[in-house]
Amino acid sequence: MPQDSAAKKPSADSASAVGRILDYPRDGGPTVLRILLGAQLRRLREARGMSTEEAGYEIRGSHSKISRMELGRVGFKERDVADLLTLYGVEDPEERDSLLQLAKEANTPGWWHRYGDVLPAWFETYLGLEGAASLLRSYEVQFIPGLLQTEDYARAVVRLGYHDASEEDVQRRVHLRMTRQERFTQPSGPTLWAVLDEAVLRRPLGGREVMRAQIRHLIDMTLKPNVTLQIVPFGAMEHAAVGGPFTILRFAEPGLSDVVFMEQLTSALYLDKPSDVDTYMRAMNNLCIAATRPDDTVKFLTTVLEQL
Repeated sequence: MPQDSAAKKPSADSASAVGRILDYPRDGGPTVLRILLGAQLRRLREARGMSTEEAGYEIRGSHSKISRMELGRVGFKERDVADLLTLYGVEDPEERDSLLQLAKEANTPGWWHRYGDVLPAWFETYLGLEGAASLLRSYEVQFIPGLLQTEDYARAVVRLGYHDASEEDVQRRVHLRMTRQERFTQPSGPTLWAVLDEAVLRRPLGGREVMRAQIRHLIDMTLKPNVTLQIVPFGAMEHAAVGGPFTILRFAEPGLSDVVFMEQLTSALYLDKPSDVDTYMRAMNNLCIAATRPDDTVKFLTTVLEQL
């Protein structure tokens, strides 16, 4: 459905947003690029006063296809992006070429693609978000966070979750986790603020020696400038997070909203609705209040280590 000539032209704010997208680091892989490009397409559509139904009609699709594209949930066909840019009045050749090139990059497999045989599709999204985040706030009730696990502890976790996995599959899953840690410890890595229930430390997963080595590793990791660790002791009766473990991801790019990630047995939930994120942010802040002070974490861990 063609729009009349009175429709709005892309604004200077839109051009500025394009510049930020093009300057965004590519370390996070395609996931965040899809989200950023999708958000830009939404801004352009809204500037033209068009509905998702109208836009879908013009690219031989549906309103749900436009919605998925704008949310960054699917890959982008260059033809669809080109048609939408024309529809939205993006005429500048340089801007068009840049956004079309971005669409190509957004379809490039992430570094984790080589682990596709042992990696569920729903977790690929998280890896992309984790790689692009500037801050990870995590609450754990059963396991040490993956980014802080030793190799032996990670192997015990994998074997617990995949009883029938071959030794090769177990090793590939462990190697994937270790690769995540390598990227986390790079200078451009995010800040991790983790809150652990004391039960995580008291459960000798993998055996006594594996757990002792894991706790010593946690003590070492607290010395890292981008790691903050707190423990919710058994004596803290007022737990704000009733629903179990969750992670809040925050991004430096203003065009990306916070995301709450909750892993389940065979899938995951990703929440970015502001009211949902606010609820989990309040829960996380309350947990931090109930937990040990960060300065007391090493003392707490040392006590647990002595008791193992």
